[in-house]
Amino acid sequence: MKKDSIIPKTIDEYVIGFPKDIQEKLEALRATIRKVAPDAEEIISYGMPTFYLQGNLVHFAVFKNHIGFYPAPSGIEAFKEELSLYKTSKGAVQFPIDKPLPLSLVSDIVKHRVKQNLEKADAKAKAKKVKSN
Repeated sequence: MKKDSIIPKTIDEYVIGFPKDIQEKLEALRATIRKVAPDAEEIISYGMPTFYLQGNLVHFAVFKNHIGFYPAPSGIEAFKEELSLYKTSKGAVQFPIDKPLPLSLVSDIVKHRVKQNLEKADAKAKAKKVKSN
């Protein structure tokens, strides 16, 4: 679905490469993530828009028939029941491109991932502090 194979450098560059209706979905997804994780850095990783907060938080990408959302295996597992309406794999969920995005569910998943990443970073910092003492 992408117009060319050049890897974008920013999420804006990624989004602009799609038709207007897809751009609107991607911007809604991006705004939902940003609202829950305002301190997350926006980067491109693995050629996909990525939100980074003390590690990879979530990624997303457009495909022919779906928008892939990648909240890591822990994000999928924690919301297994809620995601049962969608095709999932170990660390990804496919939202059909022709259906509304479940933004409330995305918000809940991102909140979960933020909590995980911050707890993991805090535990690492404490371990490092103990080790240096």
